[in-house]
Amino acid sequence: MEDEAVLSSSGEYTSFSFHGHTIRFKTSLKLERYTKVLEWNNGYIVVMAKYENHEEEEEYIDLIPILENLYFDPDEFLSPIKKVRIDYES
Repeated sequence: MEDEAVLSSSGEYTSFSFHGHTIRFKTSLKLERYTKVLEWNNGYIVVMAKYENHEEEEEYIDLIPILENLYFDPDEFLSPIKKVRIDYES
């Protein structure tokens, strides 16, 4: 979908992909996987995450400072995104 971004993780990195760009950032080595997106709010993501030896818990990801550190314009990059889905198959 043109207005949908994808969130996933592998090892110690989280990936956020949209329109041919994949932004990777470090996360906990204990993160097994993201399980559900609860909320998308223009750069702020609330997700359920499964960590090693723990029950699922709510996690918060703020993409704006990450994008700014990578010299992306957060408003320009994030404004077309209407939905975020988790995908470990791609």
